[in-house]
Amino acid sequence: MAFTETDRVIFTKEMKKDYTILLPNMLPMHFKIMAEVFRQYGYHAELLENDGRDVIECGLKYTHNDTCYPALLVIGQFINALQSGKYDLNKTAVMMTQTGGGCRASNYIALIRKALKKAGMPQVPVISLNVAGLEKNPGFQLTLPFGKRILYSVYYGDLLMNLVQQCRPYELQKGQTQALADRWVAHLTEEMKNSKKVNYKTVQENYARILQDFERNIPRSGKRLVRVGIVGEIYVKFSPLANNNLEDFLVAEGAEPVMAGLLDFLMYSVNTAVVDHRLYKMNKLRAKIMKFAYDFLHKKQLDFIRLYRENSSFVPPNDFEKTRAAIQGYIGEGVQMGEGWLLTAEMLELIESGAKNVVCAQPFGCLPNHIVGKGMMKIIREKHPGVNLVSIDYDSSASRINQENRLKLMLAGANRVMQEEEAARKTAQEQQTLEAAQG
Repeated sequence: MAFTETDRVIFTKEMKKDYTILLPNMLPMHFKIMAEVFRQYGYHAELLENDGRDVIECGLKYTHNDTCYPALLVIGQFINALQSGKYDLNKTAVMMTQTGGGCRASNYIALIRKALKKAGMPQVPVISLNVAGLEKNPGFQLTLPFGKRILYSVYYGDLLMNLVQQCRPYELQKGQTQALADRWVAHLTEEMKNSKKVNYKTVQENYARILQDFERNIPRSGKRLVRVGIVGEIYVKFSPLANNNLEDFLVAEGAEPVMAGLLDFLMYSVNTAVVDHRLYKMNKLRAKIMKFAYDFLHKKQLDFIRLYRENSSFVPPNDFEKTRAAIQGYIGEGVQMGEGWLLTAEMLELIESGAKNVVCAQPFGCLPNHIVGKGMMKIIREKHPGVNLVSIDYDSSASRINQENRLKLMLAGANRVMQEEEAARKTAQEQQTLEAAQG
């Protein structure tokens, strides 16, 4: 077993041959495709799907109760899986992303190692997936071709997530939307096994095919539903485990969930280095590299917006340059802790697009998100009268009933406003018809 002076277990080249790497689950469709990418590069990766109260209790047992809720859930998912008896503890590693920023998420790696040691599993390597050079392991390398395929997984996952959100609330046959999305996940996962078919041209072709498939083969009602935006801390915002299946709840209550994809967060993260140099003259070389990466990602996003418009009637993702512009007069790009200015921008974008009911999902005690989320709501309400903004805290001890009651109250108000708008519109149309007949 290879250790450093700090007792960190190194993931070696020899381990790559026969170790299973467990991946935490934040975005099920995205990560299923990503897991296949890992396997194609020789890693025996497995996406964890264990959830429920057992995971939460496991996290509470091996972390301090003040630990960031997303960290608690990730640790709970890892240890719960390792204790299941399914894995050889001497042939298993776990992997976690690491940002390197000031958020508590940068400490996840250390917290996971501490929890594993407490659980009697100090031999399990913890691999840091990062592009900042924070930690290196000889047995794991994120090469450019590898990284490109991970990006393709993000592109596909964002598309499928967006289409499910736009179709599921209106589907005439319950379950048809998710079934179609699952078929595409299976197809894309299989396609990842064929290296000759994995390129950007294929991604564009698949994008068009997926859009057309959902457009033609998911019969939808024409009813009008309340659109509810979801923003917040990245893990709680996306993970059904963390947000108590928030999307499912909103759909069951007759609403359409609306949420920006993972690509937006990647673009935000890449852009921070550019902003740091512009504002604080930090690391000019890194800023140039990240500016190139940002321009690359932005160009791809514009391609996807075009593909939406050419192949379907679905609402495309927002241009990230418009996202950046949305915060003018509200908050500066120098506010980067946690989700930073992006969270505020997403609320403003949702409101401008007609989703005037927004849920801010955040871990209890997450100071950055309380500032850029809940803390910005007063000025947003002042400048956008009539918007309905609700901040929901998620924690191991938070009452799910209270969370859902607050959401139901928000939806009741939103439905009342929508009915009043429909009645006013109908009255106006009748008045116009009457005036036309009299004229």
